[in-house]
Amino acid sequence: MEKSVSSPVSIYALGGLGEVGKNMYCFETNNSIIIVDAGVKFPSSDLPGIDYIIPDFTHLKNNRNKVKALFITHGHEDHIGAIPFLIQSIHIPVIYAPRLACALIKNRLEENKLLTQVNIVEYDDLSTIKAGEFGVSFFRVTHSIPDSFGIIIDTPEGRIVTTGDFKIDLTPIGPDIDIAKMAKLGSDGVDLLLSDSTNAENEGYTPSEKNVYDSIVDIFDEAQGRLIVSTFSSNISRIQQILDVAVKHNRKICIVGRSMEKAVEISRAFGYIKIPDDVIIQSCNIKNFRAKDLLIICTGSQGETMAALSRIASGEHKDVKIMPGDTVVFSSSAIPGNGIMIDHVINILTRCGAEVVTNSIVNDVHSSGHASKQEQRLVLKLLKPKYFMPVHGEYRMLKIHAETAMNLGIKESHCFILDNGQSLQLVNHKVTVSYPVESGVTYIDGKNINGLESAVINDRKILVEDGMMTIALSVDSKENILLVPPTIYSRGLINQGSQRSIDECSALVMDAVNAQLKKKTTFNDIKTVVKNVAGEYIYRRTNRHPMIIPVIMSKK
Repeated sequence: MEKSVSSPVSIYALGGLGEVGKNMYCFETNNSIIIVDAGVKFPSSDLPGIDYIIPDFTHLKNNRNKVKALFITHGHEDHIGAIPFLIQSIHIPVIYAPRLACALIKNRLEENKLLTQVNIVEYDDLSTIKAGEFGVSFFRVTHSIPDSFGIIIDTPEGRIVTTGDFKIDLTPIGPDIDIAKMAKLGSDGVDLLLSDSTNAENEGYTPSEKNVYDSIVDIFDEAQGRLIVSTFSSNISRIQQILDVAVKHNRKICIVGRSMEKAVEISRAFGYIKIPDDVIIQSCNIKNFRAKDLLIICTGSQGETMAALSRIASGEHKDVKIMPGDTVVFSSSAIPGNGIMIDHVINILTRCGAEVVTNSIVNDVHSSGHASKQEQRLVLKLLKPKYFMPVHGEYRMLKIHAETAMNLGIKESHCFILDNGQSLQLVNHKVTVSYPVESGVTYIDGKNINGLESAVINDRKILVEDGMMTIALSVDSKENILLVPPTIYSRGLINQGSQRSIDECSALVMDAVNAQLKKKTTFNDIKTVVKNVAGEYIYRRTNRHPMIIPVIMSKK
């Protein structure tokens, strides 16, 4: 019998390596590609006007005929948020997702009028799926959202396992992690493991969600006025606990923020959040209740400008204003890069008279959904991989996770710390480094699926940091002379009252343009001269490099 030709399996990330967010991991043979997760990353304050950051799909577009399926591990935005942009870029034959993630994906696609463009199929821990040359099955894990799964990918060349986001919570809000199935996988043999590295720097175990419950009860017991609790709209387990405590303390519940409203609506419809209808009130009715009888739960725990908590703090929300005596609880940890925005909101809340409670040793109001070192060690012991690729983390997290694996006996040469676009190859149960694929980032402003180029982002940064100068020239093209001195407008650079600086810059530009007009020249040459002369002058005066925009009006 003739031996079949080998089809090496390439493993690479288009997002999720060297960063926390925009997770997207791909597995490719000569004929097939399957994708695990398609998430967004939320921009930090140094990316003005950007709504989301998503992976660059160029490699998938160039291999669109090979794409067989998208598999989703769970329903957090950093794993499903890029789906609307992905399915507008390439045809995805089918999306496989757990029950709650299916509902969240469908809602997102319905909002974007894309629901009919893709087939969405629900899976559970008993499902087995054939996608091209890949056999895919699943095991349940615990995380901060229900219905979270690890994924088993069987190929002709060997077995790959990815944990998805997880922690080992022995007293979870919801089903247990399937340790028995993971141990069986380890006994059967795992060639390559991809595992969550977000908390790789933290020794010990991540506290259970049950620990947070006691802290929430204490806060409710002590609060004499309104309680305003902010958390991620996708942290369904936390929301359920907060609402349970509110019901026990006879507080009416007001849900504020579109994403929070939708998350609670979907979770109630599927039975993940259970609260009586009569305890929920609309924001327009909160004035009808005493402060001590109210809970307001909202988004905005990361200080996002347009989120509900920021609008409440700044007085921009039509129904909810901060009052002295309010207790505001941040039931989340800061995403790297968001600390300044969170501090800004806390300062505003405090100035308005609210007592602000954040996660600390004293107030245990948040528990991460990600595994710390001891849980990572346990997973490595259970699954016993021959090769290891840490994922979902900044570079230092990936490196520490790899060191943890090496300390457990995995060879250094068998641990791979990669960047997005770098790839591994699995052939006959052996993993080696392979050729990179095209990767990068796409900046989303609004709903434009094409995204913005880095040059546009750089222009915005220049405008924010260094300001802008427009220099208008009136030129007689026949006589090759300036008709009037240049007119200069500046924003964020030189005060319009600093007329001396404006006049000096105008004079220098006029001399340079007149000299240029004596030569054989073009409008582009004139614009270059204007940028150079004005740029040098402004740098000498302000130590800034503003955006300089020459505008030439020609009389023929």
